[in-house]
Amino acid sequence: MIMRANMNWKANQGITLPVALVEVVKSSNYLQVFFTVEEPQDCFRSEIQKDGDHSWEDSCVEVFLQNPLNTEEYYNFEVTCRGHIYAAHGTNRNDRKELSPSELRIINCTKQVASIAGNLICWGMTIQIPAEIFGLSTFDGVQLMGNFYKCADKAKTPHYLSAFPIDTEKPDFHRPEFFQEIWDSQP
Repeated sequence: MIMRANMNWKANQGITLPVALVEVVKSSNYLQVFFTVEEPQDCFRSEIQKDGDHSWEDSCVEVFLQNPLNTEEYYNFEVTCRGHIYAAHGTNRNDRKELSPSELRIINCTKQVASIAGNLICWGMTIQIPAEIFGLSTFDGVQLMGNFYKCADKAKTPHYLSAFPIDTEKPDFHRPEFFQEIWDSQP
């Protein structure tokens, strides 16, 4: 699916926006999310140096998923173009509990080498999230609700894209009421 910019958000107006694609593949044990990104150099930022840091400040792709065992809670998995991850869970943007280093280690992030084509920086990221992160033994028969994002809050030209629309006045990814089903739960 193509990620889109909400043009009602002033931060997305009057700029050349990145193009981002997302593909989701589910197996019994993993959710794999493949991102392909092309962004103008002014939109690109790559400064974060470690896991657990403020990934959203850099060129970043994000997976937000409702916890299937507790639908009041959602997880956010945010990965920079360098492959550094920030992940947390909670019931709202302020009530977040960061995942431990051991939990982060079982989330596999695979980056594609970035390339430059004219004024565009092209890169990709695959995020493989195991069912056990949610306390599940399998994703079989599980319905997952969520959304996918691309941002770079501290780039020279900040921007905010989402796979599913978010009907808010300002960019706000921590809005689970706009999550949609990300795959058919039937085998």
